[in-house]
Amino acid sequence: MCGNGIRCVGKYVYDHSLTNKKTVTVETLAGIKTIVLHTDETGMVDSATVDMGEPSTDAGKWMVSGGEGQMSVKVPQGTFVDMGSPHYVIFTEDINTVKLEEDGPAIERSGLFPDGCNIEFAQVTDDSTIRARVWERGSGITLACGTGACAVAVAARLTGRTDRQSTIVMDGGRLHIDWRKDDNHIYMTGPAATVFEGEINL
Repeated sequence: MCGNGIRCVGKYVYDHSLTNKKTVTVETLAGIKTIVLHTDETGMVDSATVDMGEPSTDAGKWMVSGGEGQMSVKVPQGTFVDMGSPHYVIFTEDINTVKLEEDGPAIERSGLFPDGCNIEFAQVTDDSTIRARVWERGSGITLACGTGACAVAVAARLTGRTDRQSTIVMDGGRLHIDWRKDDNHIYMTGPAATVFEGEINL
C-alpha cells in the first residue's frame, strides 16, 4: 500500500467527478482506508487526510528472530514499525552524513529482513519536526514515502523524541502526522497535485 498514492487516488476520483463525496474509502492490500479530501478555491482537491490505521511494532513476520549472527553487515539500532508495509527507522544526529545509497541497501539486504524492508533515516530538528530520508524496498532512494513518514512519527513518539503530532520533512515535501490517542490510528495529511495526464493503450 502506498500512502502517497492513496491521496492521489482520492484527488483523481473527486476531480474527475467519479464521486461528489469528500470522504471516500479505498480498499487496499493493507485494508480499507478512509480519505477526507480538502479542496481549494477552484473546487479541486489540493490535499487529503488519510486514516492509515493502527501501527504495529510486531516484527515477527518481517524480521529474523535472533538474526544478528546471520547478518552480513552491522545494522544500527532502530525501531521497527509495520504500517501495512515494513519499516525500520534509524535516528541520527546529522542526516546529511548518511550515505543512503550505500547504507539503505546494505541494511535491507543484511539478512535481518528476509522479504526486504523500507529503511528510514531520521533526524529530529525540533519537538514537532523530523527530517527523514527513505530507502524503499524494491525501488531504492525515493523522494518521499507516506507509510514511511507514519513509521518515522511512530518511532519518534515511542522513543520519546516527539509528541503524537509531528511534521515529517522529506526530500519531496512534507507530511503532517497525527497519532491520535482516542482510536490509536495514524492520520496522515499531505498535498495531492496533478503532474500530467495521458493515455495508455492496453
